[in-house]
Amino acid sequence: MLLLDHHLSWRLVARLADEFPESVAVAQAGLDRADDINVWNYARDHNLIVVAKDSDLLDIAVLRGPPPHLVRITRGNCSTSDIEQLLRENADAIRALAGSQAAVLVLT
Repeated sequence: MLLLDHHLSWRLVARLADEFPESVAVAQAGLDRADDINVWNYARDHNLIVVAKDSDLLDIAVLRGPPPHLVRITRGNCSTSDIEQLLRENADAIRALAGSQAAVLVLT
């Protein structure tokens, strides 16, 4: 369900498997050296929601619109546990994003 961008730990895939099954990190998808457009296209082609701290992906989301959708994390330097908690706390909103016309959900 989620595609975790470069700046997020691949460990989140296993830690969030109960909440967001079928999620993948970019490195696990063979995209560890891919640019943002290729990450975006992969998410679109595989019906995934991109989760990123990268502001470049926000620009793409605004220009292109969904699909895919983007969960943009604006929280500064934080731990993987902090990101996990943030995604869990907003799981319903993230799932709702997939079926909406909105391109972006911003989490702080």
